[in-house]
Amino acid sequence: MNKVRVNSDVELKDRLVAINRVTKVTKGGRTFTFAAIVVVGDGNGVIGWGLGKAGEVTAAIAKGVESAKKNLVKVPVLKGTIPHEMEARFGGAQVFLKPAAAGTGLVAGGAMRAVLESVGIKDVLAKSKGSSNPHNLVKATIEALSQMRDAYTVAGNRGISMNKVFNG
Repeated sequence: MNKVRVNSDVELKDRLVAINRVTKVTKGGRTFTFAAIVVVGDGNGVIGWGLGKAGEVTAAIAKGVESAKKNLVKVPVLKGTIPHEMEARFGGAQVFLKPAAAGTGLVAGGAMRAVLESVGIKDVLAKSKGSSNPHNLVKATIEALSQMRDAYTVAGNRGISMNKVFNG
C-alpha cells in the first residue's frame, strides 16, 4: 500500500459516512454511545478512513477524523477518473469500480460515494454487491483504490518505457 505521511500543508476535508447509536443496558438503565465512521481526503488522490466511538456524536466524529489522519493512502487519479477496472472485497461487502468518460459523473451509492468524492474522482461507474454495511463498504472501496496502479508506476516497476507499456 502507498502509505502517506500527514503534514501541516495538506488540506484534508472530512466527510461523515455513518453514525451508529449503540445501547448498553445496565442495572441503572440504558447507556447510549455513538460510533462514527469518517473519511478524510484532500481531493487530489489522498484518502483515509477512521472510526471514532464516544458518548457524544461530535466527540465520536472528532475521534474518527484523528483516526483517519493516521492511515492515509495515495491513489492514482487520472483526468478525474481511475486508471483501470478493479474489484475488491472486505468482509461481506464487494465493490466494483470502472473508469468512465468525462462528464459521466459519480455513479455510486452511499458509503462508496463519500470515499470517491473525498479522493477527488469525478467520473466513475461503481457497484456494490453483497453487504451494504458502510464500515465494510468503505474498507473495500479504499482497498480497491489502493491496489490501482497507473501506467507510469507500472513502467517504473518493470523498468521499461511508457511506450512499451501501451504498445507491447
